[in-house]
Amino acid sequence: MRAAVIVVSGGSGSRMGRPKQFLPLAGATVAELSLRCFVGMPEVESVVLVLGEDSLREHGARLTGGKVTVAAAGATRMGSVRSGFAAVPSGVDVVAVHDGARSLITPEIVRATLVEALKSGAAVAAVPVKDTLKRVTKGGSVVAETPDRAEFWAAHTPQSYRYDVLKEALEKFKDDASATDESQLVERCGRSVSVVASSYENFKITTPEDLVMAEAILDSRAGGPRLSATGFGFDIHRLVAGRELWLAGVKLAHDKGLLGHSDGDAVLHAACDAVLGALGLGEIGIAFPPSDPRFKGLASKEIVAHVLGKVGSVGGEIVHLDCTLIAEEPKLKPHYAAMKTSLAALFRLPESRVSLKAKSHEGLDAIGRGEAISCHAVATVLARRG
Repeated sequence: MRAAVIVVSGGSGSRMGRPKQFLPLAGATVAELSLRCFVGMPEVESVVLVLGEDSLREHGARLTGGKVTVAAAGATRMGSVRSGFAAVPSGVDVVAVHDGARSLITPEIVRATLVEALKSGAAVAAVPVKDTLKRVTKGGSVVAETPDRAEFWAAHTPQSYRYDVLKEALEKFKDDASATDESQLVERCGRSVSVVASSYENFKITTPEDLVMAEAILDSRAGGPRLSATGFGFDIHRLVAGRELWLAGVKLAHDKGLLGHSDGDAVLHAACDAVLGALGLGEIGIAFPPSDPRFKGLASKEIVAHVLGKVGSVGGEIVHLDCTLIAEEPKLKPHYAAMKTSLAALFRLPESRVSLKAKSHEGLDAIGRGEAISCHAVATVLARRG
């Protein structure tokens, strides 16, 4: 069986205040946890991640690679599915469509829908409704009927289809923008849709309370909750003529720069050491020794990527980052906003969880004479401990 998956993550996240698919969850983001499930399945040869305009610009390049390609979201869910379907490689047997906000999906559920779709044409993951249902008068608040809940299932994703079945439905109803899932279009083609048992854990993360529940379930699956730890980092570099000045991943206009084997970004170096310290993993010089010519001129954002990999390997999550620059020159206050934005983006944090400030050294010592810049950093990290 050759399978492809369309992961629809084009929502605006109005109930969360920002796109829910990129909220942090268990050391990654909501959408990335969904991707991991599909990428790890050998029968899935292609995953198309459908993103809204802002998310595509911010995360598209980072998430593209291996099995994953990205596509632009449409104005509606059906528009997004059509966009994703256009990027599915030819020759696949079955296509699954999944909500990026269902991060707790398991390979077992996915595989069951794919197998059933290959056999019958279409299969939807679903669970029996547990609550009593009430049909209420349209536009009112009066119960009109209490239907037998035994007849009702709540539809989840993935919803899987033979390639030709989904192609027929999307083409036949190409102007339909109101359908809330693809199976409605398949039904309207006169085809039957099978139900495959899902799990009540496979819920859609829509509200802040859902994030709390998802975190608890993931902790349980991993064998226990994550613990909080705090790490401290420090870095100092000489300020010399003839070097570019990089701080917090931002290139500043100045006639001097920081001397170092890499680009000398004292903020990123201190922040990385703080994160590694919280994990008990030493400092960046262990992985990037200054004596190694391979790392000469290295952009410090590459060091950040390495550290984030260490965080992810222990199911960790950076909760907060606080950095204090100490410099006599240049004046850094005009650059606060740009540096904070860059720092948050590099460490994949909302700006509300990042602090960056600067102090002078009051003319004292090498820093006060404008010969060096230093940075102190504190990081709070959640991780599972052995």
